[in-house]
Amino acid sequence: MQLSSNVLIPANKPPRPLFFKPRFCSNPNSPESNSLQAETLKTLEWGSVCKQLSAFTSTSMGSAAALNARLPIGRTRRDSQRLLDQTSAARLVAEPLDFSGVHDLTEILGVATSGHLLTIRELCTVRHTLAAARELFDALKRVASASNHPQRYLPLLDILQNCNFQVGLERKIEFCIDCKLSIILDRASEDLEIIRSERKRNIEILDSLLKEVSSQIFQAGGIDRPLIVKRRSRMCVGIRASHRYLLPDGVVLNVSSSGATYFMEPKDAIDLNNLEVRLSSSEKAEESVILSMLASEIANSESDINHLLDKILKVDLAFARAAYAQWMNGVCPIFSLGNFEGRDSVEDDDDTLVTQEDDDLTVDIVGIRHPLLLESSLENISDNLTLRSGNAAEFGNGNGTMASKYMPQGISDFPVPVDFKIGHGTRVVVISGPNTGGKTASMKTLGLASLMSKAGMHLPAKKNPKLPWFDLILADIGDHQSLEQNLSTFSGHISRICKILEVASTQSLVLIDEIGGGTDPSEGVALSASILQYLKDRVNLAVVTTHYADLSSMKEKDTRFDNAAMEFSLETLQPTYRILWGCTGDSNALSIAQSIGFDRNIIDRAQKWVEKFKPEQQQERRGMLYQSLQEERNQLKAQAEKAASVHAEIMSVYNEIQGEAEDLDQREMELMAKETQQVQHELEHAKSQIETVIQKFEKQLRISGRDQLNYLIRESESAIASIVKAHTPADSFPINEADRALYTPQIGEQVHVKGLGGKLATVVESPGDDGTIMVQYGKVKVRVKKSNIIAIPSSRKNAVTSSSSTHQGRQSLRNGEYRDNVDNKTNDDISYGPVVRTSKNTVDLRGMRVEEASIQLEMAINASRPYSVLFVIHGMGTGAVKERALQILQNHPRVTNFEPESPMNYGSTIAYVK
Repeated sequence: MQLSSNVLIPANKPPRPLFFKPRFCSNPNSPESNSLQAETLKTLEWGSVCKQLSAFTSTSMGSAAALNARLPIGRTRRDSQRLLDQTSAARLVAEPLDFSGVHDLTEILGVATSGHLLTIRELCTVRHTLAAARELFDALKRVASASNHPQRYLPLLDILQNCNFQVGLERKIEFCIDCKLSIILDRASEDLEIIRSERKRNIEILDSLLKEVSSQIFQAGGIDRPLIVKRRSRMCVGIRASHRYLLPDGVVLNVSSSGATYFMEPKDAIDLNNLEVRLSSSEKAEESVILSMLASEIANSESDINHLLDKILKVDLAFARAAYAQWMNGVCPIFSLGNFEGRDSVEDDDDTLVTQEDDDLTVDIVGIRHPLLLESSLENISDNLTLRSGNAAEFGNGNGTMASKYMPQGISDFPVPVDFKIGHGTRVVVISGPNTGGKTASMKTLGLASLMSKAGMHLPAKKNPKLPWFDLILADIGDHQSLEQNLSTFSGHISRICKILEVASTQSLVLIDEIGGGTDPSEGVALSASILQYLKDRVNLAVVTTHYADLSSMKEKDTRFDNAAMEFSLETLQPTYRILWGCTGDSNALSIAQSIGFDRNIIDRAQKWVEKFKPEQQQERRGMLYQSLQEERNQLKAQAEKAASVHAEIMSVYNEIQGEAEDLDQREMELMAKETQQVQHELEHAKSQIETVIQKFEKQLRISGRDQLNYLIRESESAIASIVKAHTPADSFPINEADRALYTPQIGEQVHVKGLGGKLATVVESPGDDGTIMVQYGKVKVRVKKSNIIAIPSSRKNAVTSSSSTHQGRQSLRNGEYRDNVDNKTNDDISYGPVVRTSKNTVDLRGMRVEEASIQLEMAINASRPYSVLFVIHGMGTGAVKERALQILQNHPRVTNFEPESPMNYGSTIAYVK
């Protein structure tokens, strides 16, 4: 497996002098850059991220690679994009693949190549691993072929496409060894088969002989029971010491501890035992030859097997990255062009044509959270996440990006999501702001996001994060004081920056925390400004944090500089941990010191010194303007978020209602088909019953006399009449036109309305003089002609609930009857909205146990909004889950009433929650 060369042991080199002219280094794999990269990975806590990923691996090889931070990191943009495509493809696989048969064969291959024999268990391990690798590839091909877009799985299939799965070696081991019984089979070689056949025949003869001799000794009183044992690798019989004479030519092989029993080999068994010893030795020798042959085959295939294991490891890590992304709800990043790559189309390192995006941002990341800080908020909901599920993401554009469904609830506000907005042409970003405001954590998040995207990981952010591909990520964060090397804080800080300037290239990302700190402020500002001027011409992007206000003014003289500030709330005197791009932040030292509890005299004296350095009016105007802009920005942001949330919820409900409406006709056709099928079934049943009566009549007619003929006819006619009456509906005749003209619906009565496609509506007003009647369907009231209203037959009125969308006269079923239960509220005062089923007002209890269904229903009722409708799906029939659900609905204090199953809602009960 090709791993990044960035993770190497730092070179033990003496410290460089503090002041020298850095030389440009274009080799990202030089010893200096490797040493700095290793320190950067440690600074950014890359090992902790890899440890998080290790929990999602499926093989011991993948777990070891992740725990040792040996994950593959792309050496080029194309390599990193290939890793991202593999992760995206793995997220599409709905069911996790089976890696259980894959084992790490490193030690076994080492034993085989050293010329030693392999045990049967080791050979079976090799066979199982080869078979599991082949089955893994076949499973991937089945997933791709079953998809409507098989090309989406090509990044995974390409990993194993040209691998040698060593099918011949696998089948050779299978031919020679039975792995279930852990034995070498007779068919492994002709000599082994012959030896075992002769040995079997010899053992049968020897056993027969010893049984006969032992039986004779037993009959002669020489032993309590016939006894045949093996002593000194030879078969013999037991005999009392006093009866040795029964075997005059026998050989004593052993004596019991008491000396009362001898174990003797009869004379006739000596040659047979000698043959058994020779055949046993020959069998072991032949088995060793077979094991040696198989070990040699494995040794000859070592390179192919190692190559196959490397590919399997890549597949395992791809699925681990996918599960990790699903766990933290990550999205796939997009690689943008860096500042040195220009605005036009360019060629990357692999001669791949890259087109610059239309927007003006080279780094555009929205709502990213630090994955290590995110772990504490995610571990509480990890049990509810379905890992390795492909239904939460789909491919987007050609970069292989995936649009993951961002979880609206469940993730807390910690850590605070951070946005990065860095435009094209910006090469140095200066972040200012108070201590503990989040500058360092934000900078680490950017560095870690760059590393994760290079390693093919999705980012815990929103939308489609975009950032350049960096060849080197170099960071100076923290105190590098060293007593052994006689380095102060400033010396350690500046020594590391000196090495960074030496190895950085035009594709590098440089992160420097508190640049120029630890020394005289005037010299620190001068040195920091010089370093930033040097970086702007030699790196892709540099992000530095500082308390020096003069560094923020460099943007006014050079457009390649940009500022950012950490937001600070003047009301609470606490940082908000959000970045304000394009702004300059104040340290707010006096405000923080005052909130901590400093003496007021100290604060006042410091304020006077501040007023000497900054004109009073300018400072006051600046503070007021900043506060006003902050308030306006917060208001606009809150309004935008509220509007976006309302719009998303409205669109979701609209789409679900539209889908339900489109499905109504199909459900009506299915209902008619079901009713037709039921009528046909009843007709066949009636015919069968009548045929039975006729057969009975004919049978009795043959054995009865003429005087019983009339009685039999009357009896058969009565039975047939009973059958016909049982299968005849009570009100099966339609209302004729005369009855329809005389029919006048009453207020509150439910009727069929032709204009509504035969749907049920409720009469809300008495018929007018113009021959029209006001009816209500859902929340819509409309006048329709009386001729368009059809009464419901009396047989169906019992099956149709008296409730309408206004819910007048709504009753709940308790103790077999409907009763009012609205808790001192009239039905006219309650408005539940349209009775339309959506995913938000539905709880599905099918397939659950009674206890689990009870908990889920109770939670759904408690989580429902006041005066809302809840659809409870419990399935057809009268099972325990349905019975328990109805019992809960009857007794729950928030359920005003509920409607049982209806022809349009089979297996579902509608509950009205107050």
